[in-house]
Amino acid sequence: MKAYCIWDNLEVSNPGKLEEYKVRVAPIVERYGGKYLVVGGTHKVVEGEWPLIYPVMIEFPSLDKALEWYNSEEYAELKALRQSASSANAVFIEGL
Repeated sequence: MKAYCIWDNLEVSNPGKLEEYKVRVAPIVERYGGKYLVVGGTHKVVEGEWPLIYPVMIEFPSLDKALEWYNSEEYAELKALRQSASSANAVFIEGL
């Protein structure tokens, strides 16, 4: 079963660091079978309240593979870089 990582970047405190993260993270995501589906873009909430700021969605072959990527030594430095440059909400979801 595939898995999806959904981030909503709430605030960027250091755009330069976040730009470095964006450039360096894609190859690591790809090594774990990940594929970006959404990076920002126009969105419209049509039911309820969901104050999205800047959504990002990545598809992985499985939840295990997504968590393997997120917890990997290879990603650790970039995770720390992203967290030092921005604040976000994130969730991993299994799906079709």
